[in-house]
Parts: sequence; structure tokens; C-alpha cells
Amino acid sequence: MVEAQHSEVPAEATVSALELARSFAELAQRLSSIDAEQATFEAIVDQALLVIPGVEAAGITVVRGEQFRTVAPSEPYVREVDSIQYGLRSGPCVDAILEETTFRTGDLEGDPRWPAFGQRAAAVAGVRSMLALRLFFADFDESDRTVSSLNLYSKQRDSFDDRSVLLGSIFAAHAAVAVAGAQAQQQIDTLRQAQQSNREIGMAMGVLMSRHGLTQDQAFALLRTASQHSHRKLRDIASDVVHTGLLDVPGLAG
Repeated sequence: MVEAQHSEVPAEATVSALELARSFAELAQRLSSIDAEQATFEAIVDQALLVIPGVEAAGITVVRGEQFRTVAPSEPYVREVDSIQYGLRSGPCVDAILEETTFRTGDLEGDPRWPAFGQRAAAVAGVRSMLALRLFFADFDESDRTVSSLNLYSKQRDSFDDRSVLLGSIFAAHAAVAVAGAQAQQQIDTLRQAQQSNREIGMAMGVLMSRHGLTQDQAFALLRTASQHSHRKLRDIASDVVHTGLLDVPGLAG
């Protein structure tokens, strides 16, 4: 019988792997506890600076429709460099989103893939290395689809090695789950607020119809007039009517 051969794993490698697993577990736990989308973006950038080797600055590109924008930049020059890419429609973070992949560059100034962007980024901000990782989301509604990329920057040449790419890819997977969760929670909160607003508007219309013998259209028109005159939101006016039974509109008897 032939015995199976087992290769020895260095103890330090095992410890390193355990530390890495623990780090990403803590990352997932932290991100899962954040509901607000902007706060999630900020937490992702903060953690990227700690977890991924070679990073000096980080930010996130978000695309809704055709509009590119930078959120949660860790340094002012991140937004500056990104704006060059958006204007040219060319660069690592733009291509990471459009081509749904990862892009790394070790000497941005001389990279033939983005000659115009690379030279300007180096001249304006001194950025030499970039690593752009697409954040992938599953089961998104295509009619209201948000796509993003995590963008990492360094003013050193060849700052991102293969380990940076590997850890960055794992990190991006956790980040995508966190962003999707925050966006889903935001949609739920928005729907809940809309339902509450509609309920109060309907109740306010009922109060006005009962007290003043109005039709539905007339009651709603009064609420809208009060909102316009007072420069307050319609739902706030409706809430006042529900709680007080009164609507302050010239010519309307109490």
C-alpha cells in the first residue's frame, strides 16, 4: 500500500494564514453592522489602507447611469486623479468598471494602456502605481443598477505586487457584499418612509374631507397649496393636520 505524502507547511505560514482569516472575518463583521451607504464606503476605504499592502491612498468610484463620481477619498489627490480619468473616460478605475476586471500598473507615467491619463496623473499628483478592483454585485435590478470599483494609489513605482492583488480581490469581495447590504437597507428605509408619508397624506385628506366637505382632489390641492406657501414638505404638512386637525390656508375656515 502506498502511503499518502503530506507536505510540511511552515509554522509561520500557518500563523500568517490564520491572522489573515481573522482579519477578514473582523472586516466582514464590521462592514455588516453598517447600514448607511456612505458610512460603508468610508469604512471600506479605511480598512483597505490597513489590509492591502502598498496602499498610500484609496477611494471608491461609483457609477449610476453614465455618471462617474468618487466617494470616500482618503486623500484630496484621489478625487483629483479620478477626475482626470472621468474626463478622459480612460484609466484603471474606469476600465475596471467597464471591463469588469482588475487593473494594476507599476509605472503609471509610462503605461501604454493609458498614456494621456498616466502622464497627467504623475504630473498633477505624483501617482505612480494604481490597483483598481471592480466590486461585483449579484441580483441587482438593472433598471437602477449601481456599479463601483475600489481604487488604490501609491506615489511609489511597483507598489502593488501579486500579494496586493490577491488580498485586494478578497477584500473587494467582502466590500461588495457590504455595499449591497447597505444599499438594500437604504431601499427598505426609503420604501418605509414613502409608505408612512402616503399613509399620513391619506389620513390628512380624510380629515379635511370630513371637516370641510371636500372631494379627494380638493383636499389634496389644499395640502399642496399649504406646502407651497409654507415651503415645507407635503408629508410634514399632512402630519400636522393628522395631529392637530387644522390646516393653515388663507380662506379655509378652521
